[in-house]
Amino acid sequence: MGNETSFPRQHARTQRFTLGAPRTFTVAPDGAKVYFLRTASATSRANGLWAFDTATRTEALLADPGALLTDPEDLPAEERARRERTREQAAGIVGYATDRDVRQAVFALSGRVFVLDLATAAVRELPVAGAAVDPRLDPTGRRVGYVADGALHVVDLATGADRVVAEPDGPDVTWGLAEFLAAEEMSRYRGYWFSPDGERVLAARVDNAPVPRWHIADPANPGTPATEIAYPAAGTANAVVEVALLDVDGAGRTDVPWDRDGFPYLASVSWTSHGKPLLQVQSRDQRRSRVLAVDVASGAVDVVADDTDPRWLEIVPGTPRWTPVGELLRVLPVDGANRLVVGDRAWTPDGFQVRSVLDAAEDGVLVTASTDDPTQTHVYLVTADDVTRLSTEDGVSGAVRGGGVLVLATSTTDRFGQRVTVSTGGEIASFAETPVLTPEVRLLTVGERDLRAALLFPRDHVPGRKLPVLLDPYGGPHAQRVVAARNAYLTSQWLADQGFAVLVVDGRGTPGRGPEWEREIAFDFAGATLEDQVDALHAVAAAEPDLDLSRVGIRGWSYGGYLAALAVLRRPDVFHAGIAGAPVTDWRLYDTHYTERYLGHPDDRPDVYDGNSLLADAPKLERPLMIVHGLADDNVVAAHTLRLSSALLAAGRPHTVLPLSGVTHMTPQEQVAENLLLLQVDFLRRSLA
Repeated sequence: MGNETSFPRQHARTQRFTLGAPRTFTVAPDGAKVYFLRTASATSRANGLWAFDTATRTEALLADPGALLTDPEDLPAEERARRERTREQAAGIVGYATDRDVRQAVFALSGRVFVLDLATAAVRELPVAGAAVDPRLDPTGRRVGYVADGALHVVDLATGADRVVAEPDGPDVTWGLAEFLAAEEMSRYRGYWFSPDGERVLAARVDNAPVPRWHIADPANPGTPATEIAYPAAGTANAVVEVALLDVDGAGRTDVPWDRDGFPYLASVSWTSHGKPLLQVQSRDQRRSRVLAVDVASGAVDVVADDTDPRWLEIVPGTPRWTPVGELLRVLPVDGANRLVVGDRAWTPDGFQVRSVLDAAEDGVLVTASTDDPTQTHVYLVTADDVTRLSTEDGVSGAVRGGGVLVLATSTTDRFGQRVTVSTGGEIASFAETPVLTPEVRLLTVGERDLRAALLFPRDHVPGRKLPVLLDPYGGPHAQRVVAARNAYLTSQWLADQGFAVLVVDGRGTPGRGPEWEREIAFDFAGATLEDQVDALHAVAAAEPDLDLSRVGIRGWSYGGYLAALAVLRRPDVFHAGIAGAPVTDWRLYDTHYTERYLGHPDDRPDVYDGNSLLADAPKLERPLMIVHGLADDNVVAAHTLRLSSALLAAGRPHTVLPLSGVTHMTPQEQVAENLLLLQVDFLRRSLA
């Protein structure tokens, strides 16, 4: 349907231009080397592990997955699930772990475990018991942990002895793995942590027995049995998560008790040499969060922080943790800002919105944050008395550091992809392909709420020619579409070039503008997020006479899919066609941790769930609506689309459903990703003609 030189084909072939770009950086403690992952080309899916020499500014491939794994990739089910949660589409070495001194690295390929000597590039394979997941070196570099068949193993590198330090005591129990909610909603992708001396492991025991069982079938292959998953839908039981301290020799286990009825969610774990291990636990409604310090001898916990919020408390990456001098570091909503709080004092000023903590060292705390412009994210060094911006270019930046070396990755609107610079000089090369089109985007601030928006016209647009309008939002919490980065608008520009004025809007609930802005969607997904899209559209159209408000479409995926369907159902006076990809149509079918944070418990607020559901709106449909869904999606299950489609059919409302066989919440398949774009344009042209 496409052709080899088209943007849709290029976009799909390069996995959204991520292949060939460096990622996952680690700086050696002496600053001599920076280690990272990168595929060998812009179309190779297999990441290798590379080293950048900071003195000579040269690069070397240390571990080539093609040389280590000659058979096709064959992933354990647990690894496939982990990659789905992290939205990982690449192959080869997609993650690695080092010891404290960064002398060795460990990684998995198809369930096999490899240890790499970073000085000599010598690689050896460890014999493991079963298909291994999430191998990690202990800080001293003497042992490797991994999980196989739900059991946590520790291998002594000197002797090769493989010990099971914790094994399942039931069919639904795992040790050392993150449960579904932790990985999908809390950004906690691991389930075990070594002590600084490597002698003990803090491990999560997960029992999924209470969680309802759902079944994901493959209708295109009726001979294939349905896959059973434990899915904690809103209002239903969660997995039971416990923690224990384990001796690496398998000799002992010390349970870590806390009020799990009051605080069932294990949000994060930190164990460094600066203090006792820390657990962050949350109440089910997420209005209360405790930080617990664990006594490693007895397992007893002390409550070192007990925080509350009338709406909810966010989980901030990199927190809580100890500073090098033993002060507790958190990020909390204080006086209208997400502030860095060290001990009992806020270190960041008004209007400074901390997004993540990257590192805490003697010279200060490294954070990412936004200030007056939420489309930009910068790297700052924060001390008790000062805030210093380290990222110098306007755009979106992140960083890692070590040994006096700062590695800065920055995206801007005036170049493609990320530029990765090393503070001692030089850049880490990107092999990513250059897109065949260059976005011409205008970043705007519009409406009474100063909504951030991006507007794109066809690159050959002649002023005075009326254009149909296509809104292209995500629009929900925890994600932004309007950012100061060129690659964020590649697909939007291609859609514009098909003859549309494309408008991207971030409304209330999106990050970067502070806790009050984020919490304005409480109990009201449908009202707040849709109203902001409408307001932005009208504000932009008032200043741009070439926007034809008699022909307005909207498309989106996931929350954006929900928003697109919501728009044509509830505001047909504004929106004339919609494409809803993987939409949540009934929030009772989405998971507990996400849904209950914003809408409350369905037993307590059934009216809120009814008011934010799309199913009762089915009889209102009077505009063309295409619903797209991957039938293998285990995050937003296909039942969402099927129930809406059934309700539309019962109401006699014509609509289009495009089922994607074998596709999950991602669309990594090259032909599917390419043709899906082309089909959407065809639908919009017909619907808005």
